Amino acid sequence: MDSLLNLLDPTWWLTILGAFATIGVLAIIFAETGLLLGFFLPGDSLLVAAGIFSSASVAHGMKLEPLSLPVLLIGTPLCAIAGAQLGHWLGARFGRRLFDKPDSRLFKKEHVVRAEVFFEKFGPAKAVVLARFVPIVRTFMNPVAGVLEMSPRRFFIWNVVGAVVWVESLVLLGHFLGSRVDPKQIDKYILPGVFLIVLISLIPIIVEVIKGRRVTKTVPVPTGKHHRVRSTTDRP
Repeated sequence: MDSLLNLLDPTWWLTILGAFATIGVLAIIFAETGLLLGFFLPGDSLLVAAGIFSSASVAHGMKLEPLSLPVLLIGTPLCAIAGAQLGHWLGARFGRRLFDKPDSRLFKKEHVVRAEVFFEKFGPAKAVVLARFVPIVRTFMNPVAGVLEMSPRRFFIWNVVGAVVWVESLVLLGHFLGSRVDPKQIDKYILPGVFLIVLISLIPIIVEVIKGRRVTKTVPVPTGKHHRVRSTTDRP
């Protein structure tokens, strides 16, 4: 259990990676978005923590080498884009055979189903962008988009948009927090701060869900001169 919790702790990753932390962050972002087994990696929290530790005072306070902010701002979106493109290609190349495996500790078919429902609910473009902010879904969304035959060109455009918005917003927010928090107390703020950021990132999705429910509840149906509003579940 301790080992599993460590895998979810961004500070643990940055400490283990040491001087190679910047490169490690790039590799983890690529793996989480491009490899199915990478879904357990701490994408959101790692990006925020990386931004925090790009502040020299914070990094030195935690006895870590400061991460390079320019490399993070350029490299992480590129890795996020490349990983997602790999996932899409695998889905388009292998189809549902990619998911044809029994459930295990590291793979459950319910993750694939969640991604498919997400894709159908929001449509291809919105799904690819919004999925960036949803753990697990963002890993499986890319191959699912390939399986469901989202065109490579369209996927690439929205993949770039989603990757840039997701990565840059979290890294810059982390850097902003790191430059304004007392380095001696930074460890008290990391987890609550990450939780709050992840919660905020879910707001667009919650709004879309509420809008979708309102649409499905009331649909105007013409009946000659008069109209009535009926539920979409009514029988014709």
